[in-house]
Amino acid sequence: MDSKRQQKMARLLKEELSTVFQKDAQHLFGNSMITLTTVRVTPDMGIARVYVSVLTLNNQTNKEEVIAEIEDNTKQLRQMLGQRIRHTVRIIPELQFFLDDTAEYAAKMDALIDSLNIPPADDDDKK
Repeated sequence: MDSKRQQKMARLLKEELSTVFQKDAQHLFGNSMITLTTVRVTPDMGIARVYVSVLTLNNQTNKEEVIAEIEDNTKQLRQMLGQRIRHTVRIIPELQFFLDDTAEYAAKMDALIDSLNIPPADDDDKK
């Protein structure tokens, strides 16, 4: 369970990083739409684990390539984040990016459940 301080920092980082991805760093990732799903901060506020969902507009790039591109530009993203929150926090946390695949997992589970062949219950079973 995260403390209130961690939750507050995570909310701040999520808001500001979302703005960085949408406005400041959009040119770095081409035709990919990047959405931040979750930000988790360590108790010492030194590391922020950022979970991103990636939607590619063309099928030429896959999600792993986009994550690799984000990791290559982590230093620049942290610098942009630092410029935005420098008066709010003392230390800008180190950023670690992870692919959030919960939407794909949910779609896979829905397809699996839809493919199940469950026979209707007999009248004898209802009693």
